[in-house]
Amino acid sequence: VQLQASGGGLVQAGGSLRLSCEVSGRTLSDYAVGWFRQAPGKERGFVAHIRQRGGHTYYADSVKGRFTISRDNAKNTMYLQMNSLKPEDTAIYYCAIGTPILSYIREEGGYHYWGQGTLVTVSS
Repeated sequence: VQLQASGGGLVQAGGSLRLSCEVSGRTLSDYAVGWFRQAPGKERGFVAHIRQRGGHTYYADSVKGRFTISRDNAKNTMYLQMNSLKPEDTAIYYCAIGTPILSYIREEGGYHYWGQGTLVTVSS
C-alpha cells in the first residue's frame, strides 16, 4: 500500500495550495480519509476528515472555513484545498486512510495507512 502526497511548497500568507494524495494498493472507496500536520517542534495533529460513506467532512477549528477536504474515488485520490494560508499553517502535511469510528477520526490510531508527508511553508 502506498500513499503518495504532493502539492506542498512555499507560498505567501493569504495564498492557496492544493495537496493531493494518490493511493495505490487499496481501493480508496473502502476507506475514510484524513489529513494531519506536524509543525516544527510540535506533535502531529488532526486537520480534516471525510467519511467513507456520505461524504461528511470534519475540520480542526484552526482551519475551518479555509481548508476543504475532498476525494475522487474514481482516481483513488484525496485532496486538501488550502486557502487564506497563514504562517502558522507551516507544517509537514500527511494523508491517511482508515476506518475510524466517528469519535476517533481525530486520532492517529484511527488510520491504517499513511503517506510520506509533503512540506507546506507559508511566509509572512
